[in-house]
Amino acid sequence: MAIGETTDVHVSVAMACAGIAAWLMSGRRAGARRARLLLAGGGAEAGPPRQEWVGATWRRLRERMRPEAWSLVAGLVIAVIGSSVVPLLLGAAGVPLLGRVRRASEARRAREQRGDAVIALCGALAGEVRAGRQPGEALRGAARDSDGLGDGQPVVLAAARFGGDVPGALTEAARQPGADGLVGLAACWCVAVDRGAGLAAGLDRLEGALRAERDQKADMRAQLAGSRSTASMLAGLPVLGLLLGTALGADPLHVLLHTGPGLGCLLVGGALEGVGLWWALRIVRGAEAA
Repeated sequence: MAIGETTDVHVSVAMACAGIAAWLMSGRRAGARRARLLLAGGGAEAGPPRQEWVGATWRRLRERMRPEAWSLVAGLVIAVIGSSVVPLLLGAAGVPLLGRVRRASEARRAREQRGDAVIALCGALAGEVRAGRQPGEALRGAARDSDGLGDGQPVVLAAARFGGDVPGALTEAARQPGADGLVGLAACWCVAVDRGAGLAAGLDRLEGALRAERDQKADMRAQLAGSRSTASMLAGLPVLGLLLGTALGADPLHVLLHTGPGLGCLLVGGALEGVGLWWALRIVRGAEAA
C-alpha cells in the first residue's frame, strides 16, 4: 500500500475514533444531566426554559411599571432612533396625561367594586333577617360577610350596637364613591324600624333594583366598547403611517424631527390628534352618564 493511502486510512480511523469518543462523552453528559434533574425535581426541568423566564420577567416588568412610565420609555426609544430630543420631551409631557387616565380608570373600578359590595351587603342582610336575627345583629353579621359599608363600617356598626342613628350613619357612608345604594338601605331601615314593615322584603326589592342598574350600566358599556375601539384605532393611524413610510424608505422620522415643515406638521397634527381623541372619548362618557 502506498504511503499516501496509508496516511488517509490513519486519518479516517482517527476521525472515526474521535467521533465515537465525542458521542460517548455527550451521552455521558446527557445521562449525568438527566440524573441531576431526576435527583433535583423528580424528573422535571430544574428551572424554567429561557423563553418562560423572559416571559415571566416581562410580565413582572409590566406589573411594576405604571402605564405613564411607558410614555417616557417610548419617547426615549424614538429619540434614540430619530436622533432627536423632541420625542423624549413629548414622552415626558405624556406622563401626567396617562397618569390621570390611569387614576380615573382605577377610580372607576373602585366604584364598581363598591357597588357590588353594597349589593352583596343587601343580600346578606336580607338573609340574616330571614334567619330571625334582630336588625342590628343582622347588620353586624352581614357587614362581616361583605365590605359594603367601606370606611363607614365602624360608625354604622356602632350606631346599630348602641341604638344610634343607623339611617344617618348609612347616609353618611353612602357618600363614598359607588356606595349610593346605601341611601336605599337607610330608607329601608327607616321604614322597617319606624313603621314595622318587613325589612327583608324591602331589601330584596332594593337588591333587585341595584342589580338591574348595574346590569344596565354594563350593557351600555358593552355597546359603547365599539366606539371606544374605533377612537383608539383612529388615534393609532398616524403611527401606522410612520411605520409604512419607514418601510417604503421615506424616512418620515427625519422629516418630522429635523426639518422646519416637519416639526410644524408634528405639532399641529399632535394637537389635532389630541383634541379629536378627547372629543370622541367625551362623547362616549356623555353617553354612559346619560
